[in-house]
Amino acid sequence: MPEVFTGSFTQQEPIPEAAIEAAVAVMRHGRLHRYNTVPGEVGEVAALEEEFAAVTGARYALAVASGGYALGCALRALGVSAGEAVLTNAFTLAPVPGAIAALGARPVFVETLPDLTIDMDHLAQRARETGARVLMLSHMRGHVCDMDRLVALCADLGLKIVEDCAHTMGARWRGIPSGRHGVIACYSTQTYKHLNSGEGGFLTSDDPGLMARAILLSGSYMLYGRHRAAPPPEAFADLRYRTPNVSGRMDNLRAAILRPQLARLADQCADWTARYRAVEYGLRGTPGLALIERPEAEAFVGSSFQFRLDGWEADRIGEVIRRAAARGVELKWFGAPEPVAFTSRYDSWHYAAPERLPGTDAVLAGLMDMRLPLTFSLGDCALIARIVRAEVSTVFQSG
Repeated sequence: MPEVFTGSFTQQEPIPEAAIEAAVAVMRHGRLHRYNTVPGEVGEVAALEEEFAAVTGARYALAVASGGYALGCALRALGVSAGEAVLTNAFTLAPVPGAIAALGARPVFVETLPDLTIDMDHLAQRARETGARVLMLSHMRGHVCDMDRLVALCADLGLKIVEDCAHTMGARWRGIPSGRHGVIACYSTQTYKHLNSGEGGFLTSDDPGLMARAILLSGSYMLYGRHRAAPPPEAFADLRYRTPNVSGRMDNLRAAILRPQLARLADQCADWTARYRAVEYGLRGTPGLALIERPEAEAFVGSSFQFRLDGWEADRIGEVIRRAAARGVELKWFGAPEPVAFTSRYDSWHYAAPERLPGTDAVLAGLMDMRLPLTFSLGDCALIARIVRAEVSTVFQSG
């Protein structure tokens, strides 16, 4: 009988006991709102922001209601206005162009290379054609481009970088944490990310003006002095009269859940990457299957896995998906003709009026994706790789 995997690709680890106890303590005293504290008390959100800034190496941090809110807040803090072009990767998830479009701005998509990173030659071309001043760089599915080259290029082009680190919390490029290369970075704590509060997110920056605007935008009600990972009061002096409230604060309950998880983030990231390497090892050399090779400079977090079936016809890719599913392995396909769940792609987002991108189309046509939750053991990952290898090989050889 062929091997079958019986685990779930969507079941995350349980919330740690320390986080449960901290959450119960917040519920017992009832002070869930971030500014509802008693004299001398440091609220959970304020403490979390301080700790997150320390982990990432940023001067300032702000905890917010979602990763999507963080993206929109970052653009507002930069003064992006209606009709303005904002550059972003064509290979990303819907909240990225959604955050741009929600401001009335115009997403302009940049080609994607076979290693799933942004095409810098096309980036330069689009920047010059559009006059854009902001690049919202999505480290999609945890793949980090050559950040040294990108930062130098954006400096030449006059582009400010907003880093979408939803999939790279804990990752590094040449030892520098993801999120430390741009003017502002955005993170997510949605259930399938590297910290889990159901929904939630962060912004980080070293720029006092940007972070002061972000804090005011988040709905600080002139209580910005209670933030511990924030710029000094003088940074807010004039901005507080001119910055609208677009409320998106994190609450103390979610912060209490996140703080114990943040303390063990480095260990969790190492565990994810061990699982990624186990799948990679099992798939290497599979006929018809192309791995995404990771550069030495990239210390990535392997919470999901991608491979390509380059040049395969759609019906043969569908056959691989069906055969793998029959053996318990859930593969997602970014090349499907219709968007399915998170695998929507740039040509599905009609509100952005996207232009065709032949390079990205060729990459996405055969791009497969699967989550690697920490509920999987290393043995599970080896089994998953054996199943995928067998089914890809069978369909490849039958063609």
